[in-house]
Amino acid sequence: MLHNNFIATVITFLLALAWLRLMDFFAHWGWIESKLSRKIIHIGTGPIFVLCWLLFDQQYSARFLAALVPFATTIQFALVGLGILKDEAAVKAMSRTGVRQEILRGPLFYGIIFVLLTILFWKDNMVGMISLMILCGGDGLADIIGKRIPSGLLPWSRNKTWAGTTAMFMGGLLLSVVILWIFDLAGIFQIQWAFLLPRLLIINIIATVVEALPIADFDNITVPVATVLAGLLLL
Repeated sequence: MLHNNFIATVITFLLALAWLRLMDFFAHWGWIESKLSRKIIHIGTGPIFVLCWLLFDQQYSARFLAALVPFATTIQFALVGLGILKDEAAVKAMSRTGVRQEILRGPLFYGIIFVLLTILFWKDNMVGMISLMILCGGDGLADIIGKRIPSGLLPWSRNKTWAGTTAMFMGGLLLSVVILWIFDLAGIFQIQWAFLLPRLLIINIIATVVEALPIADFDNITVPVATVLAGLLLL
């Protein structure tokens, strides 16, 4: 029922906002550094949001109601990045150097991708879900692990490490499997794991290669585009 979908939208919005504000609070008070809070937001937002899809029914309009949540957050990112909305806690949590304009790159792209993949794929096609989980678990974890575990730099991308690249692959793969397993249990998908797992490995390898390219600030676009294309070809 549409009424139930509105309730699901409110719950999704409240959970997403609570997660974002919790990380903003931690970063604002210096309990975690802003770079780390940015990546924790990056990693956690996707699974929370996608799991909330289970609250929605199968009406076609449900995807648009769900997409309102990342859309609202994306609008906030844009307003803060442009200086129209003053939110120092958000700037500190989502920027690398405390400059608000940085939000207009990575975080804004992140929000736009969430809106598009929700509308285009929803619960009809697991490709969008896989892409979001790789973006969150893989790309987010790559930065955290890569900067905290000593390892060699990639020869072709001197600001990225082998540890980060490994974390990208493992994080994206594991989070994809966990989320798809939950949706399989919920009866949304009927997954043939022997068919899916080898293809998930290939998709994650492609995502890892793309993430390892020396392209700054555009991972939130290049990685999901690559994973969507690979998923549509393989699944």
